[in-house]
Amino acid sequence: MAKSDSFFIRVSAPISDTFEQTAVDMGAYVDALGKSVVRLHRIEVQYNVGGRPIASAGFGFAQYNLTTQSQAAIVAMSDKSVVASGIFRQSTDGASYTLENDSTDLGPQQWTNGYLIGVEQLYVGTQCSAAPFTGGSIDLVLECTVETLSQSAAMALALSQQ
Repeated sequence: MAKSDSFFIRVSAPISDTFEQTAVDMGAYVDALGKSVVRLHRIEVQYNVGGRPIASAGFGFAQYNLTTQSQAAIVAMSDKSVVASGIFRQSTDGASYTLENDSTDLGPQQWTNGYLIGVEQLYVGTQCSAAPFTGGSIDLVLECTVETLSQSAAMALALSQQ
């Protein structure tokens, strides 16, 4: 398998209290007929609320999925299309943040050899509770390389991710 140098894809996905989805075009790198696929090595995530005021007392969250298929809602890791998933949780007393926790449920960096992508579109699905997350974004940086597989292996991978 021939490998390329790492490159980075940056995605900013808006968040609101209803499900949002942002498409990520991978067509410049993935060509199953031409035997070209992407190996996703790592994802870095930033939950961007842009200095918005602290929410009233209570609990809030912002979550995302990176998937190989379009979705209508956040899906569980058991869904075969999920590449990565994470959540940011916050608890506040209304005056200050009392608990902040960010966790990656699943990411390519947790696998020995990353995650192969054989589709021309990835999808970032987002959803949050309410303020201060509504109107913010979840920003992703994907570290990738392009690899060559046999045509049959590349096509099988592409078909398994659709």
